[in-house]
Amino acid sequence: MIRISTESGLRHSIAIGEHQLLTDVPESFGGTDSGPEPHDLFDAALGACKALTLMLYAKQKGIPLESLDVRVARDASQERQGLYRLNVELDLYGALDDSQRQQLLRIADKCPIHKLMTSTEVQVDTRLSDNV
Repeated sequence: MIRISTESGLRHSIAIGEHQLLTDVPESFGGTDSGPEPHDLFDAALGACKALTLMLYAKQKGIPLESLDVRVARDASQERQGLYRLNVELDLYGALDDSQRQQLLRIADKCPIHKLMTSTEVQVDTRLSDNV
């Protein structure tokens, strides 16, 4: 379970198991910019999933991928019209031939978060708790 709690103002702490993160919004929205805003966390989930998927796949298949960098750029200019575009760029390091690089590029789009974001209907049910 994930738990988000107000710390002060618009800054919130996020507890994911034993892990702690912060979220906030920029000063221009009334926050203190002390942590990534929710869109950043959403975008980062995609990049992190691609990175982990590629490293695990390469290890399993004996592909000499030593490390990688993933950059995720957001174009939210049409978000209100229903289009949220994420552009992902991969830097792959290791003694990889063109065939392996193309194979890894195909696998990157098969990461679970990519599939969740692009081919799964997500339903969110929100309710008030009885704790108050």
